[in-house]
Amino acid sequence: MSVLNVNDRRIELDDDGYLRDLAEWNEDVARALAEREGLVLEAAHWEVIHLLRDFYREFQLSPATRPLIKYVALKLGAEKGNSLHLNRLFNGTPAKLAAKLAGLPKPSNCL
Repeated sequence: MSVLNVNDRRIELDDDGYLRDLAEWNEDVARALAEREGLVLEAAHWEVIHLLRDFYREFQLSPATRPLIKYVALKLGAEKGNSLHLNRLFNGTPAKLAAKLAGLPKPSNCL
């Protein structure tokens, strides 16, 4: 287990770097998680992160890559809902990394 320190709070992470308690998530936590991954979150990242949180609220699961791409295309259009765009934003692992930054569990079918 590791710990992320955000605004004088200790946030527990599992062995893969995902939040142990999903209720601990906020945008500052997302920024700190992104920093650990070498990312600076921009508007395009936030669009997907907030969309993923909506997906989780609706379906109670973190989508794998294909459903993520389809959902983004449905909500934001084909120019954003494609593997090239999402891979560029999330270092080639959009489902895993975007879920982590959104404070969601690791998608169940991702290694």
